[in-house]
Amino acid sequence: MGTAAPVRPTEKVVGVADLKVSNVPGERLITYALGSCLGIVVHDPVAGVAGMLHVMLPTGTIDPAKMADKPAMFVDSGVPLLFKECYKLGARKERMQVKVAGGAHAGAREEDDRFQIGKRNMIALRKLLWKNGVMIHANDTGGVQTSRTMWVDVTTGEVTLKINGTESTL
Repeated sequence: MGTAAPVRPTEKVVGVADLKVSNVPGERLITYALGSCLGIVVHDPVAGVAGMLHVMLPTGTIDPAKMADKPAMFVDSGVPLLFKECYKLGARKERMQVKVAGGAHAGAREEDDRFQIGKRNMIALRKLLWKNGVMIHANDTGGVQTSRTMWVDVTTGEVTLKINGTESTL
């Protein structure tokens, strides 16, 4: 009968200002074009649950209507929502591993980045997680990388980054 082609994992694409969660073995969550935005991955290895969030801005308090409409756009509303969606699939906070990529600055030098969105996103994330007793387990943030692609294997929790064509494990 011949050899069957290997099965590629199913993928859920996480767009900008979007989040996805999964407990499907072998599935992977992927997001593209992380610049100043943050890609935030959480994984509970016991429950086999992973979630990914692609946030654009640190806080939605300047536009409560936008925050209510698109909570995944902001660190302060998207991260709690990400955790809650994972809890619905059986994840527990104390087992969650958090990995983050993105947060680059615009321009050739950090001092040229007038608004420092990437840096502010990371500061907001660290403060929010710290207040809730959650640590970041690994990150690849900052710098001048203009685009990072990030994916997580739902089963293993392994996070892979692709930067300028080179893949690495986070």
